[in-house]
Amino acid sequence: MRQLSPAGQQTIDDIARRYGYSTDAVLSMLQSVINGNGRMAQFNHPEFAGPGQWMSGGMTMVSDMFNNHLKGSVSKLCAELSQLVAAQPDLVRSSGAGLFVAPAPGSAADWWGPDLRWPNSTGAQNGVRYAYFAQARRLAIESNGRVTIYDTLDHQIGGFSQQQSVGGSLGFNSQYGPVDVARLPIVSVDGVAPGVAQAPESGQPAPPAPAASGEAAPRAGTVDAAELDVFATIDKLAELRSRNILTEAEFNVKKTELLARL
Repeated sequence: MRQLSPAGQQTIDDIARRYGYSTDAVLSMLQSVINGNGRMAQFNHPEFAGPGQWMSGGMTMVSDMFNNHLKGSVSKLCAELSQLVAAQPDLVRSSGAGLFVAPAPGSAADWWGPDLRWPNSTGAQNGVRYAYFAQARRLAIESNGRVTIYDTLDHQIGGFSQQQSVGGSLGFNSQYGPVDVARLPIVSVDGVAPGVAQAPESGQPAPPAPAASGEAAPRAGTVDAAELDVFATIDKLAELRSRNILTEAEFNVKKTELLARL
């Protein structure tokens, strides 16, 4: 979530106070409504009893299905936030009068790239940062200056429930329990799909020809095949762990060794 403008902070604080929720909860729901283009929301926050859905003029579902008071409160909150989104379709005012402060030119606010917008949650720890996009079903992780985009499949990842795992990777919780990020499909690394070459810029020399020994020289803009082998091996190890062939300790030791090669 980007930085709120003074007016935006006052608006969100007022809504949170009237509904009896924390500012963090209201901001989380606002992001979900924005992701749903102001007409629907898929949310996941403890103050709303975990995951749920809202649709304008339609249903409201919360995990605590018999809590009608919560359901009614969530429905009214989403409706008000939907009106707020409709009143400011771009949600950015360079004058600072809107909800959010516009990012400074050249800032690294959108470090995940131009193809993804409005993350449901962001965070960072120990030099690794992430951004989760529920509607797009994408997870962006930056580590050591490299940005990897993952497909989250049908996982509904909790906003800020990440845990630091062995080897510097991030673990998350979804409706299925703990999510091993290494098992998610990789969409791109630094904007390049696995195994896809990046065309050279105009005026730049083409990638070098294969070496005389028969070994192909690495191509600029491609994902190193060795890196993909590491992730594939971790995936196989995770499967062995799930079948109790490997212990958790054995899996973590081997995973650390593999990640150290990246």
